[in-house]
Amino acid sequence: MTENSDENNISSYVPVTNHVFSLSESLALKIYSDNTPKNMKIADLQKGLILLCNGIDVVGEGTGFGFPIAKYSDETVFPGSSFLYIRNMGSMLEIRKEFLMNMVARDRIRHLNLENPRVRDVFDYVSELYQSHDYLAQSILSIKALLFRLGVQSSFKLSPNRGRVVVDYKIGKNQVLVKLAFGQLQRANLSKVFVLNEQGAHFFSTYNDSEGLKLVDKDIGAWKNVTANSARISDSENKIGFGLKNMKGCILRRGRERMKESLNWIGLDYELDPKSYLFEYEIDLFG
Repeated sequence: MTENSDENNISSYVPVTNHVFSLSESLALKIYSDNTPKNMKIADLQKGLILLCNGIDVVGEGTGFGFPIAKYSDETVFPGSSFLYIRNMGSMLEIRKEFLMNMVARDRIRHLNLENPRVRDVFDYVSELYQSHDYLAQSILSIKALLFRLGVQSSFKLSPNRGRVVVDYKIGKNQVLVKLAFGQLQRANLSKVFVLNEQGAHFFSTYNDSEGLKLVDKDIGAWKNVTANSARISDSENKIGFGLKNMKGCILRRGRERMKESLNWIGLDYELDPKSYLFEYEIDLFG
């Protein structure tokens, strides 16, 4: 894939601090230039497109739609700042959000920062066990809850900027076209790129895919590979939700975690080749 030549062209856009796009009488999409809503452990991070139901956001501790993460050999980097623009394109509205990749995750217990690389390796190893072994998932989630009660907390802090990811959202009535451009992202030691599409687990609880698999609540798991051609997340009555397709050349994963005062997300996330300069996909909305 080649670098997006339109990446730096913002002459036709209008800068805004937030914007709401109505989908129906009860559903809407909203986006902010700051880190609103500031929920739980990702309060300091930027967010992608957020779903509103009857005027109330249902993102929980989710990242929203079209949220980029860059994993380097030494750190995983998240967006902490952004620039937000909109423009009208006939029957569609286009939103451009430029995410600055300038935050890293840190764990601490009480007032002690756990920034030792060996300690971080242990956390990474536990995370891999959690994702890879279904029979360990509930036990590890219980350990996470215990550590949280003992004062171990995750947070994010500013770090040297590794560039930016430009995300364009073209919003129609029942669909969002998402295009991410990585041409301004630092490439040295870049090992993986992720695109998260998450909302709140308190509102959405059901997974269905084109292979006929249906999972509810904790059975959905965290970061499990999707082998079906398409998958979708919905509320318990299957009336409101969103769906994505499995895209060639990347990995689609499903996930859900809910833990009081700490975790509250559900989503469908892509893992991309770090050599990618452009990635486009569609989000189907219903409700």
